Amino acid sequence: MTQLLIIGGASLDTLHIGGEIVRTAGGAGLYTAVAAHRSGAKVSLFAPRPQPLPALLQTAAQRFTWRGPVVSPEELPHFEIAYENGRTHYLTATFGAETRLTPDELPDLTEYDIIHIVPLGSASRQLTFLQACRQRGARRIAVSTSIIEQIAQEKEALRQILAQADLVFMNEAEARGMFGSPEQARGRTGQIIFITLGAAGARVVQGEWHTAVPATPATELDPTGAGDTFCGAVLARLAQGAHPVMAARAAAPLAAQMIEQIGPTTLLWPDPPPPIPADGRVQPNPAQIERIAHLIATLDEVTPFPFTGPDFPPANHPLALDFFFVSTLQQFGFWTAVNDQYHHPLIAPINGALRKGSSYLFQTYLRTLHNDPDSFTPARQASLTRTDMLALYRADDGSDPMPALDLHGQMAQEYGRDLQALHLTPQTIIQQARDGERPLQTFLQILDHIGGYKEDPLRKKSSLLAVILNQRPEQFLPFGPGEQVAPIIDYHLMRSCLRTGLIDVLDDALRRKLTARQLLSPANEWAVRYAACQAIEQVTALSGKSMGAVDWFFFNARRRCPELTEPSCEQCPIDPACAHRKELFQPVLRTTFY
Repeated sequence: MTQLLIIGGASLDTLHIGGEIVRTAGGAGLYTAVAAHRSGAKVSLFAPRPQPLPALLQTAAQRFTWRGPVVSPEELPHFEIAYENGRTHYLTATFGAETRLTPDELPDLTEYDIIHIVPLGSASRQLTFLQACRQRGARRIAVSTSIIEQIAQEKEALRQILAQADLVFMNEAEARGMFGSPEQARGRTGQIIFITLGAAGARVVQGEWHTAVPATPATELDPTGAGDTFCGAVLARLAQGAHPVMAARAAAPLAAQMIEQIGPTTLLWPDPPPPIPADGRVQPNPAQIERIAHLIATLDEVTPFPFTGPDFPPANHPLALDFFFVSTLQQFGFWTAVNDQYHHPLIAPINGALRKGSSYLFQTYLRTLHNDPDSFTPARQASLTRTDMLALYRADDGSDPMPALDLHGQMAQEYGRDLQALHLTPQTIIQQARDGERPLQTFLQILDHIGGYKEDPLRKKSSLLAVILNQRPEQFLPFGPGEQVAPIIDYHLMRSCLRTGLIDVLDDALRRKLTARQLLSPANEWAVRYAACQAIEQVTALSGKSMGAVDWFFFNARRRCPELTEPSCEQCPIDPACAHRKELFQPVLRTTFY
């Protein structure tokens, strides 16, 4: 089980809500700890520890291991909070014994996946703890920023906190005070910033890459601790290996549920946290998932692919690792559109033969491997120009068949720059992954900071690269016990899910757009893609096959169920279970994800 240490404690609060005065447990540390616990993490809290334990704190204290100096209940922090016109007003704020906490009494930090430091009433005190944790070998350090009044008073300490923390949590007002606006927020390479925006959701910033996360609707009663609840749930998911955006998507429903009750009531419930809300327009079909999974379980051809052959470097090639890192991040966008409608897949001559999509791309990098092997280095990738990209992707007839050339150039540059900023290479990434207890999780979390890979919440290219490096003869990347990649959702897999009936499109307008092969909005595309991800995950689990085997089977279905011609159902091994929705087509959206 993942382990978190929260530095900063519990308080005894007085709330003025709806004309009533309510006493409740509170405190940023407590909200963060119990939210992380309900999200599946094992949690320790380092904070003033009251003896005897007040009745208001007894249930919460069962959710974590409480470490820290013993104090009397009267020495705990106390806050009196009122809500008026949607705004929070701190009538009184007494930080009590929390102001006397020092790093000297911290426990051994090596057992924790993430250490989170709440504001502690002072940015300077928070910075002291951050630096002490870094000196003692903390793996990842998270902070939540100070209340808005401190931005002006302790600007230098806050600047250092932002510069040094790995994970930063703040609200909209704090983002405005620190960056000018949430949209202007920027972190260093390798840092992730989470900005909560109330009813507008949240924003996840990976270095300079921004992703909006929708809010979960709720009837607000007590917003105290909503940001800390979001923070605790995100930390738990990150420690479990989730992509930052998916961690935020999973945290939003818990924060929404929490504000509908007084204090941390819902965070103490014993049941699992609420799931990411389903989009009712597209849903996995459980009966069809079971039928197809059971059929796949019987098929000998559902086996992992070693990623050897005419499109790939031979086994033990000295630059194989560099080849796959650089080429896999470019696995996207192999189609053209005319008048906002899908037109044609990429098919062009290269190295003496017509190649399509992914195969064409790999062939361009094989040619580069022979002609310019130094171009695979991070420095060269970071400096590639449009002229370089035209030469790289040139077809045998001299044409440029790549539909999104400039996006490919941008991804190459960002990949190279991020690797340089993090002082990483493909070789050092693999070494760090192999040295970890969970090699696959470590590998994916490193890629969450690298351009070309970090942007996709579903990690299609990251998972594909992990499968390649695991299944190659060199076995670059071993998986730990129980580790398996997530579904590798590209447009071929979505087309298979739609046509076989693994997912159902219940919205008539969306169904018409898919049938007409029309350009979709990101929200419509996400509805299809996330449902496909859930369906393939269930198929894999029920079939007993590996994700690599299931993905390769469905990827090869592109030959039997192609984009432009009538499907050859008689050649398909799962035809007996197929729904034969041949008119449906994958989402049409230009993205660097797939």
